[in-house]
Amino acid sequence: MNNLSREEFLKLSAMGIAAIPLLGMNSSEKISTPVSSKPLNVHLFSKHLQFLKYTEMSEAALDMGFNGLDITVRKGGHVAPENVATDLPKVAKAMRAVGLSTTLITTNITDATAPETYNILETASTLGFNNYRMGWLEYPETISIPESIENFILQFEQLEILNKKLNITGSYQNHAGIHVGAPIWDIYQIIKDRNPEFIASQYDIRHAVVEGGTNWPLGLRLLHKHIKCIVIKDFKWGQENGVWTPINVPLGEGMVDFKSYFLLLKKYGLTNIPISLHCEYDLGGAEHGKKEITLPKTEVFKRIKKDLDFLKNAWPQTE
Repeated sequence: MNNLSREEFLKLSAMGIAAIPLLGMNSSEKISTPVSSKPLNVHLFSKHLQFLKYTEMSEAALDMGFNGLDITVRKGGHVAPENVATDLPKVAKAMRAVGLSTTLITTNITDATAPETYNILETASTLGFNNYRMGWLEYPETISIPESIENFILQFEQLEILNKKLNITGSYQNHAGIHVGAPIWDIYQIIKDRNPEFIASQYDIRHAVVEGGTNWPLGLRLLHKHIKCIVIKDFKWGQENGVWTPINVPLGEGMVDFKSYFLLLKKYGLTNIPISLHCEYDLGGAEHGKKEITLPKTEVFKRIKKDLDFLKNAWPQTE
């Protein structure tokens, strides 16, 4: 190695120091470069409009600015499972008449062999609905959790075969509590080897924060390649009758860090998947899917639209 004179050493050092800000600028540029994304594709969970008939529901969703509706096809929903062949086509017709997208339905399906499963999925797929939320699973007390997970893997494998045949995606929602999927890590074990075009995750940030606290980004990182739709809602911790519990609130009024969440969605390329907006704070009973509500429907629409406006305004601010 050649020896450097003091003058040469100082010259090279100065050149290196001068380059540091440039390297920093390039690195910062790369990190802050916005991810290209289309406008949000937001569907209102139809549970909140179950006090309306199909046509009025569709018109209301359009007027509020939604792209579609996430239709409840389950007991007590807009469409009863036993009536899916006659009623879901009526819903689809009403939605399409005003230009809404028929993409999402919510079901209680967890078993490919259950009597109503094939009929629901075949009808939905034929009508263009291509993503259904599955029902929740529970861990039986009679066997260990690892054994249960092995059973659920086989159960989802059978659903994947049926979903592939019918060209529809089954998405499992992570739900707070003692449901399968609440910790995120377990549902990853169950679906990691499934094709996400047919068995996927419906990621719910509200429930992820309830269960994950500040470590929810780890669960999102683990699961992101399997996410095919997302649920948006907010909450804060509070006391009800002396018991600490998650309390649902309008978007932006709770504990969900939407800025960090949206940045991660964009980092992982989850920008154009369908979003189901849930409004589970006080809507005069509409938050629970009541068919008789205690608030004027215009007030219900106003509160729901406020959430949609928050979502649409917050999303581009993270570019």
